[in-house]
Amino acid sequence: MRSVIMHAPGDVRVEKREIPTIIEPTDAIIRVTAACVCGSDLWPYRGAETVDHQPMGHEYVGVVEQIGDQVNNIQVGDFVVGSFVASDNTCEICQAGYQSRCVHAVMMGSIGTQAEYARIPLADGTLVATPGQPDPDLIPSLLAASDVLGTGWFAAVAAEAGPGKTVAVVGDGAVGLLGVLAAKQLGAERIIAMSRHADRQALAREFGATDIVTERGDEGVARVRELTGGLGAHSVIEAVGTQEAMMQAIRSTRPGGHVGFVGVSHGVQLPGDELFFSTVHLHGGPAPVRRFLPELIQLIWDRKIDPGKVFDLTLPLEDAAEAYAAMDERRAIKAMLTF
Repeated sequence: MRSVIMHAPGDVRVEKREIPTIIEPTDAIIRVTAACVCGSDLWPYRGAETVDHQPMGHEYVGVVEQIGDQVNNIQVGDFVVGSFVASDNTCEICQAGYQSRCVHAVMMGSIGTQAEYARIPLADGTLVATPGQPDPDLIPSLLAASDVLGTGWFAAVAAEAGPGKTVAVVGDGAVGLLGVLAAKQLGAERIIAMSRHADRQALAREFGATDIVTERGDEGVARVRELTGGLGAHSVIEAVGTQEAMMQAIRSTRPGGHVGFVGVSHGVQLPGDELFFSTVHLHGGPAPVRRFLPELIQLIWDRKIDPGKVFDLTLPLEDAAEAYAAMDERRAIKAMLTF
């Protein structure tokens, strides 16, 4: 099968790998219908993380081709969406709603789903079947549910976005934009998107943003506070993972407010004294996408949300290198790979 391999930073190739087979009786093999490049894939692409001949990809939708002897919840032929973390969905951590930290968790990035086929461990706990075979135009949105939609949703939930709340979103990538969508769905009264890119601003407004802040850092914080009567937002989503973004999020939050942080942290260190006196709540980490998948799939199936709009570039798998370059150079918000 064809598969995306990152040989080294900036070096992405499509190569042949063996088609995966059932290893554990809890496995499933899916034929991948669509995959995509994640913002977190850009960390190794840019050299911020070590990479050496690594199969890439952790977002996926597809059709079940084989199941292990102990798989009961899905059947061959089902169209399925899975999380970027495989989980049993039965351990105490999963039952508490944190499937991304399952005691038996397998990071799908270690398997690589930018490929024609993928082995899904813990298939019963990881995969959710759609109500039927989806119309082709729903596939991008279902693919978004595999990571970026679920991550943006978790960020909004962690930030306690809801009715009567003002939500600020730090980061205008796919996760931040879908954090805007999630905040809107959760009933937020006002949503401030922080973005300096016209195309991303337009999509943020389409998803429900009421205000756009183009400033960053301390100037961005000052602008959010100006828009909120000097108090700061009730809820802030941090969807970047840098020191500047985290401090911008914390400083944009009013005392007693909540920060939902889902940007993969790189070099983030929090000053204890400032955190102490900020009196803000911090909650985040790798999103437990599996917790939200049934609800998100139904919202997409019923055409109540259209998160697939974050895919502004669609390329065949063979052009994966261009998909990475386009996202790295911010020529694309998010690139989808088709087969």
